[in-house]
Amino acid sequence: MSKKPTPKSAPHQVETTGHSWDGIEELNNPLPRWWVWVLYATIVWGVWYTIAYPAWPVGREGATAGYKGFSTRGQVAEEIAAANEANAAMMTRLAEADLTTLTDDPELHSLAVNGGRRIFAANCSQCHGSGAAGVQAAGYPSLLDDDWLWGGTIEDIAYTVTHGIRNEQSPDTRWSQMTAFGEILSAEEIAQVVQHVRDISGQEHDATLAAAGEEVFLNNCSACHGEMGEGNHDLGAPRLNDAIWLYGGSVERITETVTYARFGVMPSWSEEWRGASGLSQAEINAVASYVHQLGGGQ
Repeated sequence: MSKKPTPKSAPHQVETTGHSWDGIEELNNPLPRWWVWVLYATIVWGVWYTIAYPAWPVGREGATAGYKGFSTRGQVAEEIAAANEANAAMMTRLAEADLTTLTDDPELHSLAVNGGRRIFAANCSQCHGSGAAGVQAAGYPSLLDDDWLWGGTIEDIAYTVTHGIRNEQSPDTRWSQMTAFGEILSAEEIAQVVQHVRDISGQEHDATLAAAGEEVFLNNCSACHGEMGEGNHDLGAPRLNDAIWLYGGSVERITETVTYARFGVMPSWSEEWRGASGLSQAEINAVASYVHQLGGGQ
């Protein structure tokens, strides 16, 4: 006589959440134990983190400091200080270097050019452009060509960076002031001298007006710009007999320049005159070295 099979025990019944879609019920299974403990651990870690590190806003400009006293700004400051300490000897050499013979020391020259590139990007590119090509419409000169208002030797460049142009910071700033000839010359004379300037710069011009403008130029402009429009570095007077223009060489732009004059200003970048936001002597020598080797240095 055979035994009756033992009935299988009923499966463990799990409560449902009460949600049902198309006859499918959602079971209320418990979360895995390991997952729950990981969740609790992250909560504890989060609480500890807000105590140990800056986290909770305090007022409009601060946050709780945390007992570790950590600060991203402080970390950056420490890294900068470490880098400065590592380069201190080289920077001292750069500050005291003879710029005219700097290329004789490849290691120091490389440091100057690479450092100068970063200094230029941070302080000079806003006006002169990231590639140093300048912005003609605003009167910011290109530093890539051979046309220099105040001279393009490395020493000239360093002096300009140090003292700036027509500013009220450095007593040794480069200084010159063009006359507004609209208060001196008639409209006809201005039209004549404009055509003469376009003539000597090799641009399309009115020959009759240009011939009459030569005398106007010699009587009023040559003292600064030279009889042939060759310019004068000592006065910061630009060359007028080439195709390079600081404010534009069209009839309209030259007429505006002659009539109202120009008075561009460059700040002094020396920390002596600019304060904490200025550059050290080593940094000035570095940016001068970078600019000088761009291709337009004399």
